[in-house]
Amino acid sequence: MIRFTCIALFVVFFLIVSLPIQLAEFIIGKFHPEIRDRSSLAIVNWAFRVVLFLAGTSVTVLGEENVPKDEAVLYVGNHRSYFDILLTYVRVPRPTGYMAKVEMLRYPSLSTWMKYLHCIFLDRRDIKAGMKSILNAIEKVKSGISICIFPEGTRNKTDQMFLEFHDGSFKIAEKSGCPIVPISINNAGAIFEDHIPRIKKAHVVIEYGTPIYTRDLSKEEKRRISAMVQETIKKNYLKNEELV
Repeated sequence: MIRFTCIALFVVFFLIVSLPIQLAEFIIGKFHPEIRDRSSLAIVNWAFRVVLFLAGTSVTVLGEENVPKDEAVLYVGNHRSYFDILLTYVRVPRPTGYMAKVEMLRYPSLSTWMKYLHCIFLDRRDIKAGMKSILNAIEKVKSGISICIFPEGTRNKTDQMFLEFHDGSFKIAEKSGCPIVPISINNAGAIFEDHIPRIKKAHVVIEYGTPIYTRDLSKEEKRRISAMVQETIKKNYLKNEELV
């Protein structure tokens, strides 16, 4: 429980102390949004690294050279832990928004940072609002902001390797023309979810797959793009089990 307590205290401390920083970021964003994008990325990146350090998490990263540095991408990963977000965010080379549950708006300081980081809040109970979220994500990608999604729709709390991937999110890549970067994440649940409420030292393996461009796919392949991406993630996931 010591790690959990330390992380909880740090998160509360960060969210309180960063309130005046958020005000400064708001003002900067009014005149120089690109500067706020970079500074918000750096600040939250630092906070996430501190949390991972306190959690005692070590990470092996494979295939990071596959991530394009000169254009926005759609990251697609499997999802078993809250730590999936921290583990992947500290590695992004450019401003990146995550698809998040609309319920996250309940937390004032946290949701403010999420907005500065271009996160998109998705109401899964409202189909019309969900479509607006997808359109918002497409516009962000076109403006140079990468987007990360976990198309299982929620954290996988079952014994299954993966939940079914939802097709809708892949429209972001199809309509924007950006590459899809598959991410396989092994053993993130061992940090927290496998033994709630304790946080334990764990070794996580992350692999970035070869980018997939929807423009290079046939009509049949486009129809089954979610299954194709899941197959790629599953293949890398199974391969990397021995590295954990």
